Amino acid sequence: MSLVLALTRSDLGDYIQALGLVYTILIFAYILSSWVFTLGGRIPYSRWSDAILSFLRDVSEPYLRIFRRFIPAIGPFDLSPIVGIIVLQVVTTLVANLVRG
Repeated sequence: MSLVLALTRSDLGDYIQALGLVYTILIFAYILSSWVFTLGGRIPYSRWSDAILSFLRDVSEPYLRIFRRFIPAIGPFDLSPIVGIIVLQVVTTLVANLVRG
C-alpha cells in the first residue's frame, strides 16, 4: 500500500523557506566555527571537530565563492558572507512567494 501525500502550493513555499533558513544557519555556523578554530579553539587531532568543519566548509564555500569573486576582502574583513546571506534570503522569499501564488 502506498501513501501519497498531496502537497499544496503553500506547503511547497514553506518547504522552500525552510531550506533557505537551514542553509543560512549552516553559513552562520561555518563563519562562527572558522572564527573559533582560527583563534585556537580547535581540539588538536580531533576527528569530530575536523568532520564538522569539513562539512560546513564543503556546504558553504561553493555558494560563498560566487560572491568572493566580486567582493574583495577589506583588510581582515570578508563581507561576502553578509552579501551572500542577504541575497539568499531575498531569493528564497521571492521564489517561495512565487510558488505560493
